Amino acid sequence: MDRTINAKELRASLPKIVEGVRRGERFTVIYRSRPALRIVPISDEAQGELPLADDPLYRAGPVGASTDGLSSKDHDSVLYGR
Repeated sequence: MDRTINAKELRASLPKIVEGVRRGERFTVIYRSRPALRIVPISDEAQGELPLADDPLYRAGPVGASTDGLSSKDHDSVLYGR
């Protein structure tokens, strides 16, 4: 099973996600509205995954758009003080 989660959910639920991966689940993590990484069981490493450049999910555009007119850099500044 492949689930999509965001980085906030990953941070908040890491122990549950690790257990899911141990049961064979796969996760795609969204960061800043774009797929950033996959968490897969170790056994999946040998199955010859697609190179990222050929993966349609990796090439996908942003998932949503801000309704407040701020850029992702502005949001990071508010959230992380950068």
